[in-house]
Amino acid sequence: MAVLAEATARLSPVRGGRRLVVAAIVMGWLALWLVLRGTHTLPLGTAELTPLHREFNEINDAVGAHRNSNPVFLYFFNEIRLVIDNLVTFIQALFSQPSFGRPVPVVGWLGVVALVGYVSWAFGNVRVAALAVAGFVLFGLQGLWQESMDTLALTVAAVFVSLLAGIPLGVWAGLSDRVNRLVTPALDFMQTMPTFVYLAPLTLFFLIGPASATIATLIFATPPAVRITAHAIRSVPRTTVEAAESLGSTRRQTLTKVLLPMSKRTIVLGVNQTIMAALSMVTIAALIDAPGLGKTVIKALETLDVGVAFNAGLAIVVMAIVLDRVTTAASVRAETARQGDGRSARWRRPLLIAGGALTAVCVWLSHTFVWAAEFPGDAGVGSAIARTADSTTAWAQGTFAGVTNGLREVITTLLLNPFEALLTGSPWWLVGAVVVALGGLFGGWRAAATAAVCAALIVGTGLWRDSMTTLASSVVATVIVMALGVVVGVWMGRSALADRLIRPVLDAGQTMPAFVYLVPFLALFGASRFTAIVAAIVYAAPVTMKIIADGVRAVPQTTVEAATSAGSSTWQIITKVQLPMARGALALATNQGLIYVLSMVVVGGLVGAGALGYDVVAGFSQGQLYGKGLAAGLAIVLLGVMFDRITQAAAHRATGVPSGS
Repeated sequence: MAVLAEATARLSPVRGGRRLVVAAIVMGWLALWLVLRGTHTLPLGTAELTPLHREFNEINDAVGAHRNSNPVFLYFFNEIRLVIDNLVTFIQALFSQPSFGRPVPVVGWLGVVALVGYVSWAFGNVRVAALAVAGFVLFGLQGLWQESMDTLALTVAAVFVSLLAGIPLGVWAGLSDRVNRLVTPALDFMQTMPTFVYLAPLTLFFLIGPASATIATLIFATPPAVRITAHAIRSVPRTTVEAAESLGSTRRQTLTKVLLPMSKRTIVLGVNQTIMAALSMVTIAALIDAPGLGKTVIKALETLDVGVAFNAGLAIVVMAIVLDRVTTAASVRAETARQGDGRSARWRRPLLIAGGALTAVCVWLSHTFVWAAEFPGDAGVGSAIARTADSTTAWAQGTFAGVTNGLREVITTLLLNPFEALLTGSPWWLVGAVVVALGGLFGGWRAAATAAVCAALIVGTGLWRDSMTTLASSVVATVIVMALGVVVGVWMGRSALADRLIRPVLDAGQTMPAFVYLVPFLALFGASRFTAIVAAIVYAAPVTMKIIADGVRAVPQTTVEAATSAGSSTWQIITKVQLPMARGALALATNQGLIYVLSMVVVGGLVGAGALGYDVVAGFSQGQLYGKGLAAGLAIVLLGVMFDRITQAAAHRATGVPSGS
């Protein structure tokens, strides 16, 4: 009872007062909206440009005119583009594109499949190798071998550079508190930005094509490598390091003989996350002419060809699963090797040698003979998948039209339209004041100051109304995501069986690139903003569910038992004990859910989501709208930063961690 009383006393003091303040802010907002509706809303037509947009267009034109004469471009940006282009071209020449005067790559399909199978077996196990071989053969059977290898080539190039820079920087950050404090804000900023917004600025400096796509990908994929490597180094027990130092080890010996070996599994997990991030970004980078599966999906989405989009999306999912399983199995083997389990080493070594010889033979055959270099037709599998997807789409639209239309009407009419009308119909200064007030209430003065600066800059982009439309969709999707996250997360947190059953599904969902989520919902709901919202909900739900489940599970069992012994029902335990004590996890889940949703709603610009997503896409396809697209990307960043700061500060407050407020 004492434990329960202490927990209740700790949780309740300020919540009632804060709720009253929030209610007062919202009621005041609604009252002023009724009076001032439609004034100072800063509307801008689809084809209209502000002076800032024209300035961006002029900068783009000036850069294009002086790209080959300006020393900064000649000796810096052009050189970087040349190096990255050469790296990508070299990797494509190995297994993707005809090269070195040959009509086929250096290594054909048979050699690639053999290499993938051998590497998967050597670093993982037989089951993973079988999965990898089957996955890569499927690419060929789908008629997407060339596109799949282009996607893999860009992913390999980006991951290579990301790890080349990320792992050493992560080690440095793990060893030095000062470096860690310096790189953390930069990593936060890089991971807060939705994937779309990397693209437009990079095309300004590096043109469209594989180089810009690879640079955007490595920028997006490097933060996980740095963060997880630094965490791995810092997680090595201090006593182990002190023992090595007391035996006379130098700093270099301590690093190479103690810290890195003991961090190997976690670092390999960092490689896994880097690869997943790179694959996700490479598919989106098709918007700036990156070759591969992403381009096939984009073309299909533009023509609403669900069958072709599904076939290419399936290939992306298969590649993601294969790469995820291989690197996960490699991390497990790294842990086994660190613990010194050598029972299988005696028989494994000769098998590896034999497998290596067989792989070398397959590589030679694929280099020498056309039948082993060019995949022998698609066997009609891709066409069959596309036809099946089209027929299933037609059946689903006919059978479930009442359900899908009803769901769309309910959410649109009851949630989306009213909230969008409130945001877009309120004066800009009123919305800004409300956001600043809520930021200060939940996150402190620093969050309020950040909100004020970001709101002012969004006004400066000239895209306030589009930003509010995007914000409305993002907030509605986040509310639904949190509702699902609480229901499923509490269930997982309270039931070990539910956690074991649901978590693998959530893990699998998080391996899929954002693009893939658009395809099935495009089939169900057609091209509309609702399609983007539903895809965003499904994309963001796994991370929120897992965070909330972990938060509920972390509530001390003694507190739950005290509430039970006091006669509390299950509902009371959840609502009065577990959720209030997991409020830090709830705030963090809101933070991650909103960031995921914001990125996905913008991707939804490809299927009719409109607003900032459409502005960005139009900026890529219509030269006169480049400046507007660049400003839209900036507005997306500002929305992300503003709400990331507020929700992170709220999470720190909820857990009692100082946030500088």
